Amino acid sequence: MAPSSNNNGINAIHKLVMWRDLTPYPRRLVNPTPNSPHVLIIGGGVTGLVTAWTLLDRGYKASNASPIKPRREPDLAPCAAVTIMSKAWANYGSGPADRLTAQIAGALWEYPPAVCGSHTDDISLSHAKRWCMTAYHAWDAIASVPALSHASGVRMLPAGFFFPKPVLDDPAQRFKMVEIMGSGVRGFRHAGPGLVGLRGVDGGYGGGAGVGDAYEILSPVIDTDQAMMWLMTLVLSKGASTVTESIDGDLLDYEEDLLARFDADAIVNATGLSGSTVAADDSCYPLRGALLRVINDGTDFPKVETALSISADTALDGEIIFLVPRNDNILLIGGVAQPHRGELDITLRDPVIKRMRQRAEKFLPALRNARLDPDYPLAQGLRPCRGRNVRVERELRRKRGAMRPSRIVHSYGHGGSGWSLSFGCAADVLELIEEALRGEEPAAMDFDPFYVVSKPATPIED
Repeated sequence: MAPSSNNNGINAIHKLVMWRDLTPYPRRLVNPTPNSPHVLIIGGGVTGLVTAWTLLDRGYKASNASPIKPRREPDLAPCAAVTIMSKAWANYGSGPADRLTAQIAGALWEYPPAVCGSHTDDISLSHAKRWCMTAYHAWDAIASVPALSHASGVRMLPAGFFFPKPVLDDPAQRFKMVEIMGSGVRGFRHAGPGLVGLRGVDGGYGGGAGVGDAYEILSPVIDTDQAMMWLMTLVLSKGASTVTESIDGDLLDYEEDLLARFDADAIVNATGLSGSTVAADDSCYPLRGALLRVINDGTDFPKVETALSISADTALDGEIIFLVPRNDNILLIGGVAQPHRGELDITLRDPVIKRMRQRAEKFLPALRNARLDPDYPLAQGLRPCRGRNVRVERELRRKRGAMRPSRIVHSYGHGGSGWSLSFGCAADVLELIEEALRGEEPAAMDFDPFYVVSKPATPIED
């Protein structure tokens, strides 16, 4: 039985709600009809898989990648078919170098902008504040069922955000905190210096003002290796098909051939960093990141069971503190945010990694005794960023001589927030697909007015 919602406003406000619009079990909420649409999703990361899940539970039918079939007019009834194309798939048996970006991610849910400080476009940010809350409630619902939490690697844990000066004295951080208080997250408390001591943080970190304030929420924390395998198994059990292949060039040039080849009615571009070529978007760029993985079993230091962070825009040195319990035995230490660096050649001897560890040990002194995971000590990857941040939008270009608008829907440029925005972006992709199937003209992304989900919580003092 599905658990009841702990927020009566969720069902009314969000476009996509677990148990109402999605089920995390291997069955579909809506059965397809013979004429239900078929969507080809390009990209096998978290964005592609969550989008596939959303479409399948809407009723999109599943079919194998296949040669050309006779065309038919799609029904706007439940969508039915989903084929996922990707050049690579999630795995953890071949070594760290073969993991997808979605597996390397820190995967701590954050209210935007995230700690890496890369989300600056006002239009995209206005959407992200809604997207993230849709995802928050979806992950929270999964974590609320013990068997699902265990299977998916999704847990709700306290996440503390620390600041060198009082939040109320910083207009930008005060505004963000008030938004968080009214957003619908659980477990908010503005505990100030009391939280610094409670979590073992050195209040003098960084010199000067040190760490003087903090607040905490309950946040989804995701074991990405486990979650990606779970998502892949889930969408396959619901009937998705897969094909291992890549698109090398502008997707608009391949659109008609792909629609015909896969008997598809629409295409979703969820290719992450490949948006530079697939969407002909020269504003895409890599934001290189790296995380240390240390043993967190309570042997070498008291087990860390909460996430702790200082964002790039509040740290005195402009560098991130990011500590996240990955699972029962591993703690992630971060972070690194290096724009326009596309090489995966960071080593444990790299000065940026040494500084990262030193910052973590000064911030949380117990980590001076931490041991690196001998099998997988360093994770590194390229966050797929974009000049105007996340793009969830239909293709605006039309090929010369085309009789109807493109049926491509883009969902890329998520940076370090793919997990945090996943279900919210998928909900908008579904709407845009249905627009495209109706033959409507596409419109560029514009401001999405964000509204408070519930009344602000009363701060709790320790």
